Amino acid sequence: MATASVAFKSREDHRKQMELEEARKAGLAPAEVDEDGKEINPHIPQYMSSAPWYLNAERPSLKHQRKWKSDPNYTKSWYDRGAKIFQADKYRKGACENCGAMTHSAKTCMERPRKLGAKWTSKSIAPDEKIETFELDYEGKRDRWNGYDAASYKHVIERYEARDEARKKYLKDQQLKKLEEKNNNQNEDGVSDDEDNEDALKVDEAKVDESKQMDFAKVEKRVRTTGGGSTGTVRNLRIREDTAKYLLNLDVNSAHYDPKTRSMREDPLPDADPNEKFYAGDNQNRVSGQALEFKQLNIHAWEAFDKGQDVHMQAAPSQAELLHRNFKINKEKLKSHTKDTIMEKYGNAATEETLPRELLLGQSEKEVEYDRAGRIIKGQEISLPKSKYEEDVYINNHTSVWGSWWKDHQWGYKCCQQTVRNSYCTGAAGIEAAEAAADLMKANIARKEANEDMPAPAQEKRLATWGSEVPEDLVLDEEKLVEALKKEDERRRGEEKDERKRKYNVKWNNDVTPEEMEAYRMKRVHHDDPMKDFLN
Repeated sequence: MATASVAFKSREDHRKQMELEEARKAGLAPAEVDEDGKEINPHIPQYMSSAPWYLNAERPSLKHQRKWKSDPNYTKSWYDRGAKIFQADKYRKGACENCGAMTHSAKTCMERPRKLGAKWTSKSIAPDEKIETFELDYEGKRDRWNGYDAASYKHVIERYEARDEARKKYLKDQQLKKLEEKNNNQNEDGVSDDEDNEDALKVDEAKVDESKQMDFAKVEKRVRTTGGGSTGTVRNLRIREDTAKYLLNLDVNSAHYDPKTRSMREDPLPDADPNEKFYAGDNQNRVSGQALEFKQLNIHAWEAFDKGQDVHMQAAPSQAELLHRNFKINKEKLKSHTKDTIMEKYGNAATEETLPRELLLGQSEKEVEYDRAGRIIKGQEISLPKSKYEEDVYINNHTSVWGSWWKDHQWGYKCCQQTVRNSYCTGAAGIEAAEAAADLMKANIARKEANEDMPAPAQEKRLATWGSEVPEDLVLDEEKLVEALKKEDERRRGEEKDERKRKYNVKWNNDVTPEEMEAYRMKRVHHDDPMKDFLN
């Protein structure tokens, strides 16, 4: 903001201006207003002495600054909560079908859904809500406490204060009652006058208000500190005459004292007599009193969560404490039940009850014989232990139970030797049929193995010239075969001559005899034969 002081003609004008400002501050003079009728704050420089020529200002002002005047449309008011403007007698078209108000629809209605809406009953028409729209400035849009009424929290404070007052009054009454009973008892026993005076002083001290007691009983506020303190009220119970914990042992190698958190975890005097120690370190509080109970409660919650129970100490502390309490009760019941069972079975030697005479001097003519291991040989029937499973239950016409027969790593029924549990009993006929089937299978297996051991004789197959097998009933004439071989040699020699010298009228017979085919097969050249080059 560009500011400058006002130029006065003389020192007297300056003094008058200062007196006027003091009078305005004290409310003795009217406040100064600008050209728009707005009050000017005397603590903020509102104008400059020489305005630029382009402003055409007749007197100093702040029009040269950007947005120097706030928007009059902005407001700091808030919604009138719960306000109603009009309540109709019958349903109107376009109103809420549930309650009958015109300011919202049935989808956004906050009233309980009726069995028959106001559209069909025209009864209990809800009044129209007051709907307002505000144009807030930059700060108003971001003010989280905008529209908050501090008086709405007053009843909460009054309730807590009333509870505290009732608690204090009850404690005072109890304290006075105890002291008066003690005084009455002492008066009946004939106590000296000095003790009576002391008790009277105690009664008078109990009647004094808590705020007027000693300094160590004063309630103080504790704010959040860097040492880990939290917001709340604590009671300063330390008496100023007590020795500070860091002065109990001045040895530099003794327990460490942290001045930031005012804590000394270890014992400053570990060798001192425990009965004479007033302070044994902050760790002493962790293993005693409610701290130990809280630790056990946490451990129980962790173990219960690991075993599948949905319990969390921080999310539901009441549930965790109730489960821990029930666990301890059930544990005690189980322990007492186990103890009673053992005492009922074996008796209690520590009890003063004597055994009956017939048990102490009981005699019997029954003879029982034992072996060296203490087992009963004769004289008493051996009681077989009973199983929790069903015994001697026969199904599907079986005369034996499942598992009474074992063969080839399979269980079955002894009566029919079947290995299918849900099968129907076939008796001796089933056993014979199974044995016959087994014998037949063994014979088949033996025959198959014998056939595999004896290799089949290799049969030499003769192939005809055209590639098929030679028929078994084919008989070749040796003389014709020799002639056919000679003809084949002549034919081959004739082919080696020039084909142009062959005569035109050559007789040719298309009939081929088996001997000629055999001769051709024997004389033809096998190109894939590796020994073809060594043939004559």
